[in-house]
Amino acid sequence: MANTTWFITGTSTGFGHALAEYVAQQDGVNLVATARHTNQLGYLDQYDHGQILRQTLDVTDRHEISTAVAAAKDKFGGIDVLINNAGIGYFGTFEESDRDAVAYMFAVNVWGLVDTTRAVLPLMRAQHSGTIVNFSSIGGLYSFPTLSFYHGSKYAVEGISESLAKEVGDLGIKVMIIEPSGFRTDWAGRSSQKKLPTIPDYQKFADNIEGSAKGAHHEAGDPHKAAQIIFDQVTNHRETLPLRLPLGKFASDMAIDKYTKELAHFKAVRDLSASADQPQ
Repeated sequence: MANTTWFITGTSTGFGHALAEYVAQQDGVNLVATARHTNQLGYLDQYDHGQILRQTLDVTDRHEISTAVAAAKDKFGGIDVLINNAGIGYFGTFEESDRDAVAYMFAVNVWGLVDTTRAVLPLMRAQHSGTIVNFSSIGGLYSFPTLSFYHGSKYAVEGISESLAKEVGDLGIKVMIIEPSGFRTDWAGRSSQKKLPTIPDYQKFADNIEGSAKGAHHEAGDPHKAAQIIFDQVTNHRETLPLRLPLGKFASDMAIDKYTKELAHFKAVRDLSASADQPQ
């Protein structure tokens, strides 16, 4: 049986690092580990016996995406699993957030994911098989103050992924959205830009932003356990792969809380909603 090939973005830190390290140790698996700076991937050396390809990849650069995908095809013949992990955060109130900074975040979190997926899809369609795993967040389901634009990027990932799943499902391609809560990665630290409020009306949110930075690397979530769960789901439970997978108790609790309340709300306004239609 041929090896499966995993292509993972953003493997220098966080979830990408944990996933790449775990995948690199599995039998029968090739790994394409990508990062903006491949000199940060030395942790893979001890596992490399010819099944690992390191590729420079900034997901905002479509030329680098094409080059990395072509290199994966040349070396391993195709891509079986795409993990769109690369992403960044931004903390700031809606009114005070820096327009250019949040536009760059969308370029990474949304368009980077989109362009990478569009580059890989022709290979998966030709194979009539493949699995696409897109990293969203509990912030793709539930919104908090000071994260409006981050939420916007992750809500976009949710909608794009759900529609994609319906388009490629009968082509042998599966899609899964990962929705983590707080994990011990660099996301709340150096991987998120933070802008403290200067408008007095928003000063009460300063603690939210400062607290997120201070809490980095002390979160409940373990990225190594997350990596094992994702690998197991993709490898051993592909036929029943969930479209959405919240990771962490907080993520699961918040998702259940939100949709329980939203269901009650939609039922409460059902008659009002229906009254907008023309009589049948």
